[in-house]
Amino acid sequence: MNNSINDASSLKVSDEVIAVCAANATLRTKGVADVAGDISDILTENLLGKENASKGIKASQNDDGITIDANIVVDYGTRIPELAWEIQENIRDEVEEMTGNKVLAVNINVQGVKLPSEE
Repeated sequence: MNNSINDASSLKVSDEVIAVCAANATLRTKGVADVAGDISDILTENLLGKENASKGIKASQNDDGITIDANIVVDYGTRIPELAWEIQENIRDEVEEMTGNKVLAVNINVQGVKLPSEE
């Protein structure tokens, strides 16, 4: 019987799927208020009426592994270095488990701070 169809090493996961997985891992991290989309995310949402599930997250792959850039908004009072470290760990664990490929780098870019609402 030919098992080449079921060979996991031939499976290629798209950058978009990896980015959605990384976005979910990011948003589950306490202290993250939101992911911050760039101009292409805003245009997609406004022109096409679709919300981009991976907004603010970009993934790219090569033969060595995966690199992920995450643009985030943090909650006011959050210690950013500790938060960045936790996000990196969460993304790395989830993406490596999902894809079986090595995550080379997770770059965290803080785009803003969500202030507490005034009551």
